[in-house]
Amino acid sequence: MTSFHLPATTPAAEALPAVAPVAPGIVLPGKRLDFPAREPLPLDCGVSLAPFTVAYQTYGTLNAAKSNAILVCHALTGDQFVAETHPITGKPGWWETMVGPGLTFDTDRYFVICTNVLGGCMGSTGPATINPATGQPWGLSFPVITIRDMVRAQLRLVDYFGIDSLFCVAGGSMGGMQVLEWAATYPERCFSALPIATAARHSAQNIAFHEVGRQAIMADPEWCNGEYQRQGKRPERGLAVARMAAHITYLSEAALHRKFGRSLQDRERVSFGFDADFQVESYLRHQGSTFVDRFDANAYLYITRACDYFDLAAEHGDALVNAFRGTRTRFCLVSFTSDWLYPTSENRAVVHALNAAAANVSFVEIATDKGHDAFLLEEPEFFATVEGFLNGCAEHRGLSKP
Repeated sequence: MTSFHLPATTPAAEALPAVAPVAPGIVLPGKRLDFPAREPLPLDCGVSLAPFTVAYQTYGTLNAAKSNAILVCHALTGDQFVAETHPITGKPGWWETMVGPGLTFDTDRYFVICTNVLGGCMGSTGPATINPATGQPWGLSFPVITIRDMVRAQLRLVDYFGIDSLFCVAGGSMGGMQVLEWAATYPERCFSALPIATAARHSAQNIAFHEVGRQAIMADPEWCNGEYQRQGKRPERGLAVARMAAHITYLSEAALHRKFGRSLQDRERVSFGFDADFQVESYLRHQGSTFVDRFDANAYLYITRACDYFDLAAEHGDALVNAFRGTRTRFCLVSFTSDWLYPTSENRAVVHALNAAAANVSFVEIATDKGHDAFLLEEPEFFATVEGFLNGCAEHRGLSKP
């Protein structure tokens, strides 16, 4: 375990220093844990990162036995602000439907932790932060990171809290990849695991979509070969296009048709030009323009690459079952019928591997036309599934209800 220990006050309530800027003039509130040079983090690429910072938020109270902690892992463009107003966008937390008093992840009962992933841009060390060796932003000199590296950094924070075993590790999409990595690499550290709308590796289609996004960023003249921060520039157009392309994959054809159809945007007839004639065009442009206010372009390159490199079977002798042999972790996997980014077949492949390993696993496919983003939206059957799983695990672990 790391040499960091709990201070006299509870970290959940402790006023820690503001997180380093994500852009000039912007300083995030919140919590962070700084690991010094004497505590390097080994990375899969063969180098060690030191010093490094993990930014995080917590909700609820850690009980005396430290047995009620849930680690929530965020998706590709998420961050640690799960259940509170986002400090940059002013929008509600990305999982406020799930995390809070009396909700599925009941913060009157559980202690919820969420970190900004390693390589991110909301306070954790990434390409936008300062390389202490040069005094300049890391840029593309930042080492390429993997999902397993993200989990290693999260483990350091869990050790800091003195938590021997997390009650649950939960997350959707890229967050689900982190959950699977936790369960495979540190099975003794997670009592239960909740991978949602995810896969044990990226498909060729997903890699292709990510490559389109990366190329859009790198084609922006303001990207400056990754040195845009040093030159006082921002590749906003490229990053916006990357976001637009990715956002299409989070939805479904039915959801797009229901929400927009072929409706025109603020006009009665087409313009015979290239303005946003259709509502769906305006919507995507808005998604892109607002995204650049809170995300770093190089961080997008690094995190999408980490997703592409993720291959849990390859980490375990090209046999997915090997990742889970002997595990005592309790699993619940959830997929959505209209999710074509991480379809049910890919979730089911993980379930089959868990069954072959004689793991304790349940699986639910939820019928919805909301697409991949269904796990972030109002979906009563999803809420009931997760709550039922957590209640069963809590009863087995002896966690009383509030």
